[in-house]
Amino acid sequence: MNDVTARFVDDQQRRRLERRFGSHVEEWLTGLPRVVEELASEWELTVEGPAPHGRTSVVICVLRSDGALGVLKISPDGGLAVSEARMLRIWESSGSVPVVWEVDGERGAILMEWIEGDTVAAGGVVPPMEVIGALIGRLHAVEVPHRELLELRPLASRVQFVFDLWNRERNEGPAAEFVSASSMHQGFCRARDLANGEVDVVPLHGDLHPGNVIDGGERGLVAMDPRACLGDGAVDAVDWALWKATNLPEVVHRVDVLSRVLGVDGDRMMEWVRAFAPCLAVAKANRGHVGTEEFDMLIELSEGLTFAI
Repeated sequence: MNDVTARFVDDQQRRRLERRFGSHVEEWLTGLPRVVEELASEWELTVEGPAPHGRTSVVICVLRSDGALGVLKISPDGGLAVSEARMLRIWESSGSVPVVWEVDGERGAILMEWIEGDTVAAGGVVPPMEVIGALIGRLHAVEVPHRELLELRPLASRVQFVFDLWNRERNEGPAAEFVSASSMHQGFCRARDLANGEVDVVPLHGDLHPGNVIDGGERGLVAMDPRACLGDGAVDAVDWALWKATNLPEVVHRVDVLSRVLGVDGDRMMEWVRAFAPCLAVAKANRGHVGTEEFDMLIELSEGLTFAI
């Protein structure tokens, strides 16, 4: 990686991109400075420097000619960029996503507004579930043209991708010793069956975890980086039911609030929570969090032990 590329991409980010897209990313990174220079010229941008990294793109802070601060995202997967920009533009009327200014699918680039603030994950404070439910509800309530709905992949496809990803993470990391293959398989079967249902079907964010939501202060919570798909509205709440939860009664309470705010069935949302619990357990184990209350609770959910609701 040359010195110019290193201005935008550190070793950790390079490894993330290689893990996601394969070894050809190295060639793509070599051409990245030229792409940034071209886009800056065409869109009249001043490059300020790297912004917080994503798993699927290089993120750069830029200044527009009108003085507005923006974010330039460039991905090796142009289709991913186009899909993300399309959904953000659909949800723009909600006020809960960044405004997209420019898109270049051929170069996998999106230019959008900068949202001042940290992600909820970085802040480390669990928001009230009523606030999270309201955010999800605003996104789900936006009316989407039929032709746009036809462009969204089914939730079952997203479920397959997520479990393929976390099975690989499990097999290649220390999690293999602590999270059983059977719990991953059972989780996948639960999620697959739920994804094939036809209840409360809406356009989903598809990746609405605390690292993809910015606390924008007076702007409120702002969702970013959608992996849009079409399916059960309850699934967008799963990460929030589990994040930093240390016991099952706490999860049950969160599910009760979230399901009530969203107007979906609480028992079904809990089944989604149980389905994805082993994936979150893998993440915890690979980060060295085995033996914590959060990890133990995720394992209990993953293994399907009974508990009172």
